[in-house]
Amino acid sequence: MQSLVEDFLQYLRHERGQSDNTAKTYAALLGRFVAWGEAQGLADWTQVELRHLTGFIQYERTRPQEVEPDAPAKRLSGESVYLEIAALRAFYKFAENEKLLPANLAENLSLPRRWQRLPKALSGEEIDRLLKPEPVETPESLCDQAILELAYASGLRLSELRNIRLEQLHLDAGFINVIGKGNKERVVPVGKSAVNALNRYLEAGRLKLVTPKSPANVFLTQRGTPFAAVTLWLHIKNRVKHAGVERNITPHMLRHSFATHLLEHGADLRVIQELLGHANISTTEIYTHVTGNRLREVHRRFHPRP
Repeated sequence: MQSLVEDFLQYLRHERGQSDNTAKTYAALLGRFVAWGEAQGLADWTQVELRHLTGFIQYERTRPQEVEPDAPAKRLSGESVYLEIAALRAFYKFAENEKLLPANLAENLSLPRRWQRLPKALSGEEIDRLLKPEPVETPESLCDQAILELAYASGLRLSELRNIRLEQLHLDAGFINVIGKGNKERVVPVGKSAVNALNRYLEAGRLKLVTPKSPANVFLTQRGTPFAAVTLWLHIKNRVKHAGVERNITPHMLRHSFATHLLEHGADLRVIQELLGHANISTTEIYTHVTGNRLREVHRRFHPRP
């Protein structure tokens, strides 16, 4: 069963151009079904019936989350079950199109409704505190400053920040080329503050971090290597804590702040869609709910007859 899953993952990477993170997610989700199926005595995908798929989904709905030993047990979230079904549907669609399986059993699985979580954004004051430069300049602090400035100025994903390379920077012209999800390229403007922070880092910081083996990634660790996702996120979290921002931040919060603040200041939703690299405008439309809540709060606080 695993060999067919590997064929699907190869298809995602090489034909669909999906990111490594997407492929890893699908691999983990489908790996759960393979392990469950083998425990049920299934040795091949041709033996799988619809009752097996529904049985697995029911098992997933009731399976406790993998948490710390002393933590209370929690049921798997609806979002996780949604992803399990989506992975099975994508796999079966591939297998049917490639004539690897006779029928698409997963098309009979209905996706549960996803609750839309409103993205959280930092306030303008919190952004100012976060982007205040460190009093002592070091190669590492210059790197962190450039990362934060670029993340907020251009709304990049964490993976895009990690992987951006020197040849993608066009700072004299005030823009960068970004390679986003599915290897889709987009052009994103960069503000003066971010350009200054990047130039300062490239001139006085990166030159001291680079080694003969360093790749062309813009942002480098103390060892001259590209950032791992966890390491980059820890750097951002440490700066948030040091800035005194008392918020439980997420990896996407600077990106959310970028989009929310643009919309609050009158930017067109289609323009924000292009800047964020969203394939579908419905993904960007969530920010209209955020600004709507903000407007209601401002009205409640300042209107003489609330």
